[in-house]
Formats: sequence, C-alpha cells, structure tokens
Amino acid sequence: MRFILGLTGGIGSGKTAASQWFETQGITVVDADIVAREVVEIGKPALQKIKDHFGDWVLLEDGALDRRALRDHIFKHPEARKILENITHPAIRLSIIEQLQRATSPYAILVSPLLFETNQHQLTQRTLLIDASTELQILRASQRDHQDIEQIKKIMSAQMSREEKLKRADDVVINDGELDHLYQQLAVKHQYYLDITQQA
Repeated sequence: MRFILGLTGGIGSGKTAASQWFETQGITVVDADIVAREVVEIGKPALQKIKDHFGDWVLLEDGALDRRALRDHIFKHPEARKILENITHPAIRLSIIEQLQRATSPYAILVSPLLFETNQHQLTQRTLLIDASTELQILRASQRDHQDIEQIKKIMSAQMSREEKLKRADDVVINDGELDHLYQQLAVKHQYYLDITQQA
C-alpha cells in the first residue's frame, strides 16, 4: 500500500509553501482545494446535481458554477451547506483517491485545509501540520488575500482550532516566516517519510 501523508494547516500557515517544496523533491501532491474546484466544472455530475437542487441561478451565463452566488446563499441559509457538502464531498473523496493511486513518487501527499474536519485524514497513514502563530496567520492571510482582518478571523473561527490540530497531527513543522527554516524542517521530515516507505 502506498504511503500517503496528509498535510494541513490553518489559513496563512504556509501549507502552499510546504507543498510546493515537496513537489520540488519529486513528490506527487494532490490538493483537496483544487479537486473541489475540478469536481464542479462544466460537464461534471456534481455541477448538474447542484443545479438540480438549487436551481438555474447557481450557474453563470457560460454554464459554470456561480461560486459567489452560492457562497452568499450558504451564508444566509446555513442548512444549505450540508446539502452542498452531501453533493460535493463524495465526488471530491473519489477523485482524491484516484489521483493518489496514480502517484508514482515514493510517497504521495494529500494537502487539505480541512483534513481532520472532513475525515480526509482517514485516507492517509500519517499527518503533518504546518503551524504558525495566530498573529502570523492573520498577517499573512491579509497581505496575500487582501481580505479584512475580521473576515479572516471568521474563517479561522469556523475551522478546527489550532490547539485541536496540534493534538491530532502526528508531525508538526513550525513556520515562523523564514522559508529557509521551514525548508530545513521539511527536509528532515521528507527523509523520515522516505525511510518509512523503504521499510514498508
């Protein structure tokens, strides 16, 4: 069985920097956020199901999903989120499994901001948390996404707490803002994961 590493972290923690580093080492990375966008592309069954349930207003003129309209609707009608998740989550999970199975690197990585919340950690043998202080997360996310701080705090409060993630993760790397420091820690973990795959 292929060794799968689950990589997670809160908003602005540095997940992308970490996953990109692993890719430079030749490791296959499957990003749950990208998969979530792929499963609702034009022509995909999940998009048809969303339209059938919510109505034509969820589509743009070109037939693509109107993400903003759907996001606003879910914000106003919280019960709609569960319906949407029931449509998309099985499709996302299936696509993630297929992509991980196609990986040819010594091990593969599943990157997901909601690794624990969506039980995607069950697809992995080990989990790695990219951790950063709350202050640093807010600073990075506000600079990167140009979102206001209150919006970022709302996103953070809707996700599993940093403390809970620290408890659940098998491995933790601290991202204090120095990329060299992050990469040094990742290099040690990478060697450790290679060793695990060789022992399996």
